[in-house]
Amino acid sequence: MRKIFQILFWTALVLGIVIGLARAIAIRWWRVPADDPYLTASTSPSVRAGDLILLWRFTAPRFGDLVLCPEPKKPDRVVIGRLVGEARDDLEVNGADIVINRKRQGIESNCSPGTFDERDPATNVDVEQHCSVEELGGGTHLRGELLRGSVKPADVKTVVPDGHVWLVSDNRQYPYDSREFGPVPRESCTETVFFRLVGAGGFFDTSSRNQYIR
Repeated sequence: MRKIFQILFWTALVLGIVIGLARAIAIRWWRVPADDPYLTASTSPSVRAGDLILLWRFTAPRFGDLVLCPEPKKPDRVVIGRLVGEARDDLEVNGADIVINRKRQGIESNCSPGTFDERDPATNVDVEQHCSVEELGGGTHLRGELLRGSVKPADVKTVVPDGHVWLVSDNRQYPYDSREFGPVPRESCTETVFFRLVGAGGFFDTSSRNQYIR
């Protein structure tokens, strides 16, 4: 019995050290706030309010990654956006579509399920949106489509300045991204969203537990 306790103790100690080192160097967990409707509307359907997510910070975010950065105009707030433009990229955002260096990014398929509900941050009313799978940088991710008959977010055409990146929200109807606050200093974006431990529904909501976030 004593030997079993010793094994358990040393196993727990080693695991604690490994987790502590990973948290100090490479990984951070973070709960998506439920009290910031503009942030959480902009991240759906990829990330939802109340999700407990993992952030990778050992290597710099790459083109196409979903990243968490401080907002340039309000450093006490954070923004979660898709890194779609790097220094000197010629970038256009036309409604839901992205054109990078004169190449329009494609849609691979519809999501399954094909719709989701998101709360309009201006009216506090739940609305149904369509979901599609967008190709970007050799990978794919979910995106929320524009609502038919609604006000379309402003289009933008720009060249990303040196030392900066351009972020676009995965929800194209409710963007909180570089169209609002401009390009983001590259060195301020150090964390990539890559995994959902549990959703707002908790551990027993298997539909949103232990999922890689594209």
